[in-house]
Amino acid sequence: MITAVTCATMQHMTTLLLIDDEEMITEPLARALRQAGYDVLVAHNGRDGLTLAHGRQPDVVILDLLMPEMDGWEVCRVLRQDSTVPILMLTALGDEVDRILGLELGADDYLTKPFSTRELIARLRALLRRVALDQQTTAVSNDLAMGPLRLELHTRRAFKAGQELPLRQKEFELLALLLSRPGEVISRAEFFDQVWGTDWLGDTRTLDVHIRWLREKIEADPSQPRLIQTVRGVGYRLAKESSS
Repeated sequence: MITAVTCATMQHMTTLLLIDDEEMITEPLARALRQAGYDVLVAHNGRDGLTLAHGRQPDVVILDLLMPEMDGWEVCRVLRQDSTVPILMLTALGDEVDRILGLELGADDYLTKPFSTRELIARLRALLRRVALDQQTTAVSNDLAMGPLRLELHTRRAFKAGQELPLRQKEFELLALLLSRPGEVISRAEFFDQVWGTDWLGDTRTLDVHIRWLREKIEADPSQPRLIQTVRGVGYRLAKESSS
């Protein structure tokens, strides 16, 4: 069953899609989110959630993991095939492997049940602030380039040896930061500050996941990276004047 909960009129209303099969959770949560000023769409299984996500284009998806018909991992995987919508996963599972899997499939953050509504709203606002900052990036005419890599900042397109790279939003921003300072070690803290924002509340290992994804797209051999080098205990750097 699919329902829509409409909140009070706002000039630019943010739409959230809540996908969770437990009505004892979705009803009070949707009510609290409405009171916080959001428009809320609710789906009680993964298939209905995907239908709403594709049809209504929400600003954020709040996604439970364990659901009938299609679980949250599969929903996340399918969404990431053609959407960069921020995804906040809800899980009752305490296993670290499950959380990492969610991040690897493309989730932006997660909350472990039980959680407070205040924490959920704080994380939603942090996600939305990061999206707003990303969208406010000023269009510029110059490119970033080194060796085989080139970024068109004004079109947000990436190329290696003339071949366009299918980079996600955060992958592009990570590569842009690295290309802007070739040979320089960039700390993990600065990556989060520049790419995710100082209000990041999620798992810090999401940086390593995104770096791994980026290596898979730009390295000749991702298992032995030559372009993006790990500086243990500090962060990462882009190898200067690489021609790989």
